[in-house]
Amino acid sequence: MHRIILHIDFDSFFASVAQQDHPEFRGKPLGVTAHNGRTAIIAASREAKKRGLQNVMRTYDAYKICPDLQLTRADFNRYWEVSKLFIGICKDFSPYVEVFSLDELFMDITLTSHLFGGTYPLITNLKERIRKEIGEYITVSVGVAENKMLAKMASGLKKPDGVFTVEQSKLEQVYAIAKLQDICGIGSRIEKRLNQMGIYTLLKLRKTPFSNLVAEFGDVCGHFLYNVGQGRDVSPVRSFTHLDDIKSVGRNYCLPKNEYDKQVVLQNIYELCEEVCLKLRRLKKKARYFGIGLTGTHDIYGHTLRTMYSNQARDMFYSCLHVIKRYNEFFSEGYTRQLSVWASYLQDINKTTLSLFPTERRWETLSTTLDKINDRFGDHTIRNGFLLYADKLTTVPNGYGADRYERLLLSKMPQENPSSHTREAFYE
Repeated sequence: MHRIILHIDFDSFFASVAQQDHPEFRGKPLGVTAHNGRTAIIAASREAKKRGLQNVMRTYDAYKICPDLQLTRADFNRYWEVSKLFIGICKDFSPYVEVFSLDELFMDITLTSHLFGGTYPLITNLKERIRKEIGEYITVSVGVAENKMLAKMASGLKKPDGVFTVEQSKLEQVYAIAKLQDICGIGSRIEKRLNQMGIYTLLKLRKTPFSNLVAEFGDVCGHFLYNVGQGRDVSPVRSFTHLDDIKSVGRNYCLPKNEYDKQVVLQNIYELCEEVCLKLRRLKKKARYFGIGLTGTHDIYGHTLRTMYSNQARDMFYSCLHVIKRYNEFFSEGYTRQLSVWASYLQDINKTTLSLFPTERRWETLSTTLDKINDRFGDHTIRNGFLLYADKLTTVPNGYGADRYERLLLSKMPQENPSSHTREAFYE
């Protein structure tokens, strides 16, 4: 039996949600900026794209192209709520719904399409429900194929609000019009190397010998590119109710401007450590490996491996400080713009050794109490004194839907509409 895989992708998602919620933005060129600054556009509306704007560009350049451009800040909490409504609709058409990011998912309808009159009546029904239950200004494009790779490519070939089907028997016709980067996994670097081999189209890639690809890209990437050329992908659609074992937890943050004040940088690092450790405690995990990355005048990357497991922000922050001190001459110079912290080598709390030191146990009791207060009254209700007068970083869903805690909430609530659940309900 041939599989029937759908890739469903929102059209200009961030901007469309803003236009749905704010009628004054409808029909006008709109740029969505990061929530902590307005110097760069991270998403553009359909009207803006028609004027030549791209999803990612500086606002300064955008105004040159489109002087009447309007701007609005990104609202990832709102996007996540819309995404959960979307998942709640899709799960009514198939039990196999794989969340790929906030604005796209895969759905295997091989065993359920006949219940809705076939593939295309199902898609029509799905689009109608999105219009009624989410909003008439929010549309999706759908790719149909027998595997995930081709379905994802297909969804981008007839935007907006389109449906495109890729059949294996007509693969060469599709590959003749598609671009190399239309395939998920082929980025600018791989495309450049393919171009150097004389491969500029998917059709040419399809005709390239397997041995040539392996010789240039190695075994793993060579196999991947050969399978792309043949239109092969056997990966299954994994339901959002299935959660892989969590191997790491991290947080990235781009500062609003090039930051020269090292006190501000350290405060932001501590805030990120607080967020990561809060996630660890919610996931009932502890970590031994703490890493940090700073990007700016100088790039700094490093990690420390502790002897004891921890999910306390102060332990993670001191581990990050240990890395920074190794590069103190670089850290003390110039500016910092991008911050990244992460924790890995995770272990369940009930499988870790209890500390013999009363002070350590008191810190864990204190953090549990503070978590309950912040859950009830809002993030940052109580915070460390080191963060006094520092900006409050709001924890928001990731654009790729990669927050493990939010995914955990989804995975534990498959029978009801995911949008009806809250953190408080989960704890109850």
